[in-house]
Amino acid sequence: MTTLPIDWQLLWGSSAKIVAAYVLTLPMAWSREREMHAVGIRTFPIVAMASCGYLLVFQGVPGLDGQTMNSHVLQGLIAGIGFVGGGAIVKDGTSVHGTATAASIWNTGAIGAAVALGRYEVALVLAVLNFFTLQALVPIKKRLDMPDPGDVERFRN
Repeated sequence: MTTLPIDWQLLWGSSAKIVAAYVLTLPMAWSREREMHAVGIRTFPIVAMASCGYLLVFQGVPGLDGQTMNSHVLQGLIAGIGFVGGGAIVKDGTSVHGTATAASIWNTGAIGAAVALGRYEVALVLAVLNFFTLQALVPIKKRLDMPDPGDVERFRN
């Protein structure tokens, strides 16, 4: 029976990064799910973990230029996650819903990438500000979305 060539130190380090990406996205995922959005508690952490994982796969591989590889992987992540986020956007008549969720999914990918690259401060700031935006700015958004009574009268005439 052959044993797997596992670098246990690398395994624990990579696992810690993937878990960190997962945990950092849970508050915003919970927020989206609680507000009954189609994308939330499962999608956000998975996007973060996958983004982190894709970058981790190519770190330290002999014969590969790490910076070039990271650049190529990041380019693919940006495009691919934009596609996933696009699925969260729904047009209903003249209104569009889900743009904040789509942007948050994109941000989730950046959080996972930042963790993979050891930029925890970037990941933390992105996670905190995204959660703040989804939570604290909701009353302002609702107020801005309310039609001005004068505008309603003008549209009726």
